[in-house]
Order: sequence, then C-alpha cells, then structure tokens
Amino acid sequence: MNDLEPMRIVIPGGTGQVGSILARHFHAKGHVVIVLSRNPHRAPWRVVKWDGHSPGPWVAELEGSDVCINLTGRSVNCRYNAENRRAIHESRIQSTLLLNRVIAGLKRPPHLWVNASTATIYRHALDRPMDEANGELGGNEAGANDTWNFSVAVAKSWEEAFFSTSTPRTRKLCIRSAMTFSPDRGGVFDVLLSLVRRGFGGRQGPGTQFVSWIHEADFVRALEFGIDHEGFSGTVNLASPNPLPNRDFMKALRTAWGSRFGLPVSEPMIELGAFILRTESELILKSRRVVPGRLLAGGFKFLFPEWPDAARDLVERWRKRGSTSTQSSHGSSAG
Repeated sequence: MNDLEPMRIVIPGGTGQVGSILARHFHAKGHVVIVLSRNPHRAPWRVVKWDGHSPGPWVAELEGSDVCINLTGRSVNCRYNAENRRAIHESRIQSTLLLNRVIAGLKRPPHLWVNASTATIYRHALDRPMDEANGELGGNEAGANDTWNFSVAVAKSWEEAFFSTSTPRTRKLCIRSAMTFSPDRGGVFDVLLSLVRRGFGGRQGPGTQFVSWIHEADFVRALEFGIDHEGFSGTVNLASPNPLPNRDFMKALRTAWGSRFGLPVSEPMIELGAFILRTESELILKSRRVVPGRLLAGGFKFLFPEWPDAARDLVERWRKRGSTSTQSSHGSSAG
C-alpha cells in the first residue's frame, strides 16, 4: 500500500473493537475513512448512518471508493437464545447480501471488498493445525455442542452470502479472523487480563484447548498486505502462526503481568460464569488451532508471531493507557 496515495476506505459496521482499530489506523495514515453505522456518533473520521437492510444515501460513500471492509454483525457476546441467534445470523447475512447488490450495481465500485468471517468456522482441533488448504470446517462433528454448531453454521452462511454474487470489478477477500488483541478497554484482551489481575489467571477448563490469536498490529498489517497484493482473493486466515494451549497462553499472560499464580477455572465454573454474564463459553472452551497458511506462503512477516512477546507489549500499553487516563482525569478535575 502506497502511503503517498490516500485511499477512500468504507467500513460498514466499523464501530466495534476491530472496526475502531482499523478506523484509527487508516485515519492516522492519512486515508479517508468512512464508517457506516446504525447509530452515528462523533469520531475523528466520518460516520454515516445505514441500517444494513436497505439502500440509502450511504450508497454514495461506496461509489469511487478504494476499499470496503464489512464488519457488520450483532455481537456474539450474548446468550444464544432464539431471538439472539436470529439477530446474529440475519445481521451478518442480510448486510452482506445488501452490499453484494449495491457493489454490483455501482458505476465505480471499490477495487477490493474485505468481508469478515471467523476462525471458529474450523472444527474443534486438538490434533493438528488448520490452514486454508487443509483445514476441516466444523459442524456436527463428535463432541461439538449445539452452540458450537450454530456458530459454524453462521460462519458458513456468511461466507456463502459473500461469494454468492459475482463482482468482476471488485476483488473479494474473506478474512477468517482469530481473536484480535489490543489494549483497548472492554476488548477481549482487557477481559482476559482482568482475570489475571483478580487472581483467576490459571488454565480455563481442561487447558489443553488451543487459543488462536493475533496482535492488532499484525491484523492491520495483514489487511494492508491483502490490499497491496492484487492476486490475493478468496478466504484467508488472520491469526498468529503459533496458536498455543490455553494453559500456556494464560501462563504467558500471567508472566507478562508479573503474577506468579492464577487460580484455574473449571469448566462448570466457566459455564456458570457465562450464564451469569449472559454470554457463551465457546470462546474459552472450543479449541481453535488456526494457522495463516496463505499469509506465510505469500511472504508476510509477523511482528508478533509468539504470544509471550505479544502479551508483554499489550500489557505495557494497557498500563500506559490506564496511566494516561488517570492523568487526564486529574487534569480535567483540576481545571
């Protein structure tokens, strides 16, 4: 990606953690960023209203754009009851089908359309890594429960909707992302670090399940890699090349924080906690052993290929942000 040539980047559903990471990064590099949101708000970049269901004035934002990065989808941080399942499924499928219709009809469509997917599309894997070429998709395999099967079914339908319409003038790239870690408050790293800070940073469940992850710096760099390489299309795994068992993952996080001990959390406790917090245990208990075969084959170099290094960087930046927030708060009250 040539930093001397600003791009016009449209991000439907770009108000969550990952969308904020991307918007912040591309805006800082001087690109024109437009976020499409159901609930417009003030931001350093433009935020334009859309509903994810029907065409509207927002269509003009895509005309003549360079890149569309669709992250739209109701948060999966909820209980998978019938109403939430319907919202999770429909928000992803309907918005993707809508963008297919709109982009196919534009006079000057974006050169590249990146659509979100998820690494959870692969089966529960303890035995071997899953890359794009040889990975086995999940769904009703032995040991998979109903919520895991639901997540896999949504991911499959999402990708099917993305590739359902031909867009000859727009290259399509579907990103199967692992958990993206940043020091932002309320993000998945913040949640896991809070367990360590409170003494519950031991293994979670059996501890043998693999954790697939990616540092935010490598996430945005991988997207830039996809933008730069015209031959890059289809599905691609966005994950560190080194997933690791949960027990080792949590040990490295404890070490980065400076904690020698962390109480383990049993599977029944995880299920109870998920129920109390109105979420699901899948994020913790399903083994995701996903590796970025296509990125590595294409020559992509990770800044943070190993979790201990990534954890140290994230903890340091988390602490700095907390210190900065405290200083800003004191400054505001004194003024």
